[in-house]
Amino acid sequence: NCFPLAAGISSLYYLPMKQIQVTIHGQTLSLPIGSTVEDVLLKAQVKETCRHPVYEDNPFVGALVNHELHSCSRSLVADCTVEPVRLFGDMGKRIYRHSICYLLCAAVSMLYPARRLVIGHSLGDGYYFSFDDELTLSRNDILAIEQAMRTLVEQNLDIEEITLTYENALTYFEQNHFDQTAALLSTRNEPKVNLYRLSGYLDISYEPLLSKTGLMRVWELKPYQERGMLLRYPRSHNIKALDPFVDNPLLFSVFKEYKAWGSILGVQSLGQLNQMGNQNTVESFIRLAEALQQKKIANIADQINLHSSVKAVLIAGPSSSGKTTFAHKLGIQLQVLGKKTIKISLDSYYLPPSQAPKDEFNKPDLEALEALDVAKFQADIASLFRGEAVHLCKFDFKTTTRSYEAEPVQMDKRTILIIEGIHGMNPQLTASLESDLLFRVYISALTQLNLDDHNRISTTDNRIIRRLIRDNRTRGTNAETTLNMWPSVQRGEDRYIFPYQNNADVLINSALDYELGVLTTYAQPLLKMVKPSAGAAYETARRLLRFLEHVNPIPDTLVPPDSLLREFIGGSEFDVI
Repeated sequence: NCFPLAAGISSLYYLPMKQIQVTIHGQTLSLPIGSTVEDVLLKAQVKETCRHPVYEDNPFVGALVNHELHSCSRSLVADCTVEPVRLFGDMGKRIYRHSICYLLCAAVSMLYPARRLVIGHSLGDGYYFSFDDELTLSRNDILAIEQAMRTLVEQNLDIEEITLTYENALTYFEQNHFDQTAALLSTRNEPKVNLYRLSGYLDISYEPLLSKTGLMRVWELKPYQERGMLLRYPRSHNIKALDPFVDNPLLFSVFKEYKAWGSILGVQSLGQLNQMGNQNTVESFIRLAEALQQKKIANIADQINLHSSVKAVLIAGPSSSGKTTFAHKLGIQLQVLGKKTIKISLDSYYLPPSQAPKDEFNKPDLEALEALDVAKFQADIASLFRGEAVHLCKFDFKTTTRSYEAEPVQMDKRTILIIEGIHGMNPQLTASLESDLLFRVYISALTQLNLDDHNRISTTDNRIIRRLIRDNRTRGTNAETTLNMWPSVQRGEDRYIFPYQNNADVLINSALDYELGVLTTYAQPLLKMVKPSAGAAYETARRLLRFLEHVNPIPDTLVPPDSLLREFIGGSEFDVI
């Protein structure tokens, strides 16, 4: 073995030999309790088992066990239905991406057992990793790590899901310099901890992993910035090959800035945030987090003020990024600088759904730019720039009809338009307007917190949680409906928002490092109402619930009334719905 086993890790939990009934592909099998998903596939004589390393065969890489996603090495302890999950698919993609991160961490542990590797964040089609020390990360180091990873792949080793006692797991992570993992475990009290084992290397993964290293053949490890490396993965449209690398320095600079701030305050992981709550210091941390965000908004207002020609600020970002509250708060900061503001939502320019373009499912594509009356928008903005009075549009989403504000608005030399909507960065929206009259702000919730050393908190999951809370509060929408709608929201973001984010003059992070502690008490009851009959929505709900189990609650009474977080939980002092 390449990895030394920590002392005491052999104390695993075992189950008595009894039979369970497993239904797969319409047949019911009888197996000993404790059999793995892989055992089920073998007995069912499924050709492409989880151990098959050939990509062309699209092997199974996990399974929905009673509609909940598990690895092929998961032991089954009760009667269940098993639906195999293939590599080429949304769930297979998630398993693959988490598995190559695990592979990287295992290789680093083999080569540099005394150094602490930390996952940073996602960047395009990759994850950023760096060492939490002052030593350099040379190209030779990265080549050595890459070679160790390739060797593990060629050996086609088992990755087993195992269980340790709480005490043994905590001891292992403390002894092996997994500081943030130990911090997270210190705020938990379960009697046992589920881990994955590759030879003598153990680690937690909050998502299922592949059962064989031989399945991880498509990835790239490349140097990135001064001290880090990027682990790249294949995109969904072609999991057999990598796309050409496209850098996003603006996004990286924002992550780097917030990571540095989190390091100064001593909160870089969920475990540290939980510990802070236990120590009754979270209230002051909330004030600091809010003050930082307020300062960033004030800085953006200062930048806008330096450009005397700017007449309109365009704000864009993906769903649940906090565009509306940010627009209000930016308006206040501009007024402090002596400006007058007029707020405009691009949603007011929607066409009736019957006039919207159709998506690939022949349904109205309300995320497309062509779903807006772009000509009317451009005409209104041009009229306002000329100093003319304009009755702005209103769109009633219940009746899908347009009306107009009774009172006209008009600009003078001190007035700046604040325009928010998902298409704010798209150059087609403002093609008829002079570029020097416009300032573009991209906003997104880019949490810098990790779960622990090697597991990041997905910014997409953070936005899903925000959205399902807000939709339930403002529209009475249940979590199942919101989760079922989310794939179409993501398709729209991939097509109409993310490709234009680098057109922004400035990017702001709307995530507040404490927010998950507040959101969890709202989200958990909603997610628990999603039942197994909900299909894909149930799998997502279960995954989010497993994640939120690690979050210690923070009272919403500590959230200021002008906080951007209030846009989602309610109680905002702004007119936000």
